Amino acid sequence: METSDQYRKYESEMERSKMIRQLQKTDIDCVGEIWLQANLGAHAFIPAQYWQDHLKMVQEMLLQSEVYVYEEVSQACIQGMIGLVGEEIAGIFVRQEMQANGIGKQMLDYVKKKRQRLSLHVYQKNTRAIAFYQKEGFQVLCETRDEATGEMEYIMCWQLNGCPKHNG
Repeated sequence: METSDQYRKYESEMERSKMIRQLQKTDIDCVGEIWLQANLGAHAFIPAQYWQDHLKMVQEMLLQSEVYVYEEVSQACIQGMIGLVGEEIAGIFVRQEMQANGIGKQMLDYVKKKRQRLSLHVYQKNTRAIAFYQKEGFQVLCETRDEATGEMEYIMCWQLNGCPKHNG
């Protein structure tokens, strides 16, 4: 029977085998694939060609942005990424087979420690993402239309001490 000390040691070793670090140029093909597959899976209401057509541009933009990846060190395998532009989360993307395992939450918690306030855009039809963000303390500020896709989206915010109420 394992003692609680042995269990804590095991948990600590497991934690060390995973890390969040800044994107490196050598990661770009892997994170591009994660971005593409996550978008195709979460946004079936947008034609797949839209995401495929934007992959190269997104990969170039990622190299210019503040991006963190979630990596399992023992496998040298990136499982997810989060991108920031100032206080805006440009996206959280987790490898499809690894979703619902706490990776998105860990990356979100990581950037919450770096910012006092965060905002993001999320498609209204992406109800799973909306529920996740609300669970993590984000509030809907307003709705708008994404010019590129024509889809309605929410602008959501998180603030260390709560978001201001939006009138309108």
